[in-house]
Amino acid sequence: MASNDDAPTGAANGNGNAAQPSLNVLAQYVKDLSFESPGAPNSLRGRDKAPGIAINVNVNANPLSDKQFDVNLTLNAKASFDQEVLFNVELVYGGVFAISGFPQEHMLPILFIECPRLLFPFARQIIAEATRNGGFPPLMLDPIDFAQMFQQKLAEDQAAAAKVKVS
Repeated sequence: MASNDDAPTGAANGNGNAAQPSLNVLAQYVKDLSFESPGAPNSLRGRDKAPGIAINVNVNANPLSDKQFDVNLTLNAKASFDQEVLFNVELVYGGVFAISGFPQEHMLPILFIECPRLLFPFARQIIAEATRNGGFPPLMLDPIDFAQMFQQKLAEDQAAAAKVKVS
């Protein structure tokens, strides 16, 4: 009968005493929340078709110390019908994360993919409640592929850097 006592311990580097990687949420907070319905109450009337909704997403990360980072998820949603703005909601939702034990090359993906992925469900709920409290059906944002956003941003940054070198 095999025993788990023979299982390797420690990190992949083989020294056996490396710290386990950890990602902890220390705090979550609303940094900025704005809801505008400039045409209310006329904008609240029923319509034959759904309004157009433009959504913008941005992620920023700033170090607070060697192992603590402030990550902000910014969500903007603007609903309009013809030329009329029905509502405009903006949320900056932040989290303070303690991150340790990860290789340096993993830090950017953790900050710009994993951290906003953890914040998103809470930010989504705040947006839904704000639009509902504004008299509209709750805006339920679709899940966001933060990995794709990160890859796209890297590609844009590389293209901009290549353009600068050529100039």
